Amino acid sequence: MPAPRTVLLTGAAGGLGTLMRSLLPEYGYTLRLFDVRPVEGEPDAITADLADRDALREAVRGVDAVLHLAGISLEAPFEKILRSNVEGTYHLYEAARQEGVPRIVFASSNHAVGFTPAPRAGEPLIPVDTPRRPDTFYGLSKSFGEDLAQLYWDKHGLETVSVRIGSCFPEPTSVRMLSVWMSPADGARLFHAALTAEEVGHTVVYGSSANTRLWWDLTSARALGYEPRDDSEPYAGKLVAEQGELDPENPAHSHLGGHFVNDPPIWPH
Repeated sequence: MPAPRTVLLTGAAGGLGTLMRSLLPEYGYTLRLFDVRPVEGEPDAITADLADRDALREAVRGVDAVLHLAGISLEAPFEKILRSNVEGTYHLYEAARQEGVPRIVFASSNHAVGFTPAPRAGEPLIPVDTPRRPDTFYGLSKSFGEDLAQLYWDKHGLETVSVRIGSCFPEPTSVRMLSVWMSPADGARLFHAALTAEEVGHTVVYGSSANTRLWWDLTSARALGYEPRDDSEPYAGKLVAEQGELDPENPAHSHLGGHFVNDPPIWPH
């Protein structure tokens, strides 16, 4: 599709949203910012909850696409996940449908397939059509988001690229993250490809850099035009020296979801 001019960025005050606020304008986007918390230094940002349907409808009005990063990004009680990630994502899709927004890029997660065993040396990379095996209520909400995206494509013609994000930080912080890390620059490249690729329908992709220790197949992401340029391997020596290599007998090391499978971090709010 033609490059969108105006993109609604939900979750603009969060960690990933903050990174994308600085990187995506380089691709020519004008960002309209939305978050439940005020966005520091952005007085024109929309401060509202995903439960506020009127605010969402106003936020999506006139935009060319939505990059949906808002919601709870760790484990939480089901009731909180339901309100924010399930109902909130539904409210966003309804607002986009009503206002005729043609495309959403949805921040899914590797935790939608978190109980999938990580490939060992010599085994094939995990394909994007591997059965979903969420590791938490958080991962379950991302599975719902992918199904919601498929429904809105099939029923309403609203396109989505669901990006199963690994870990997008300036640098990896654990040995496991060497396999799923996405540099912020590659994150912007992938989101740009997802916003501009032709005829995506509902496409699911994995979101990471081209890591030497990669666990999953980036073919569907590359088909969008994504060309990752970074690799976590320069950080490997220091991390392995500090933490040791992954232990295949440790569930947090042997599954895609890492410690989400047995000791998930809890949303602090």
